[in-house]
Amino acid sequence: MDITKVTSTFAVAPQVTEIDMPVIKAQGITTIINNRPDGEDGHPSSNSQLQDAAEALGLKYYFIPFFGMNFPLHAVAEMATALEQSPGKVLAFCRTGNRSINAWAKANEATQTGIDTVSIVANTHFKLV
Repeated sequence: MDITKVTSTFAVAPQVTEIDMPVIKAQGITTIINNRPDGEDGHPSSNSQLQDAAEALGLKYYFIPFFGMNFPLHAVAEMATALEQSPGKVLAFCRTGNRSINAWAKANEATQTGIDTVSIVANTHFKLV
C-alpha cells in the first residue's frame, strides 16, 4: 500500500483493500474516504466490504464515488463535509490517488479554507486538474 502524505491530517492512496485496514489504523488514520465507484474497472473490493472492514476497526468511513476527473458538485460538497467532520487523520483513495487529491483540493477551494492546495500538491507526484 502506497500512502502519500499531503498534509499532517490528510493523505491519499491508490486502491486499498480490506487487508490494508489494520495497517491504515496503525498509522493513526481515523477516517477513510472512498472515491472509487463500485463496478469501476479493476476494482477488487466492493464498497460494503471496505466499509465493514473499516468500521470493524473503529474507523469512520465515507463513500463519495465519482468517475474520472469530472468532480460533480455534490461530490465536492460531500468531500468538504467529510473533511470537516473528521478531526483526525484522513485517508482518501481511488484507483491511483489522483482523483482523491483533486477532490480534496476542490473541497478546500469550495469552502475557502485558505489552504494553498497548489503548492501542497506540487510537493507530491500528483497533478491538479
